[in-house]
Order: sequence, then C-alpha cells, then structure tokens
Amino acid sequence: MAERYLSLTEVADRLSVATATVAKLNLPEPDAWIGRTRGWRADTIDEWNANRPGHGGRPRKRD
Repeated sequence: MAERYLSLTEVADRLSVATATVAKLNLPEPDAWIGRTRGWRADTIDEWNANRPGHGGRPRKRD
C-alpha cells in the first residue's frame, strides 16, 4: 500500500487554520517531496503541533 502524505492545504485543515497561516509557520522537514511539492505524514504534523511552544496541543475544531 502506498504511503499517504498531507499537502500544505491538508495540514492547514488538520490544524484548523488558514492555508496562508500554515505557509508562515516553521513546519518540520517534509517526509516526502514530489517535484516541488512537500508532503508530511499525519503523525509528523501531530507530533510537531503537540510540541510547538505556545500552541501545541490546542484541540482541533470539530464540525
């Protein structure tokens, strides 16, 4: 089975913020590059978000 990676837009959705906001953040190194497009595993983003000072662990908005 192929590995699934999150795009910048999907990272923004996962963090419940705007894509423009995510683009300004100091994200972790991508887990994959496809051409010039970065990709992150969900667990990479979740761990990074839980450990970032002042914002980590903030509960996600629920629909």
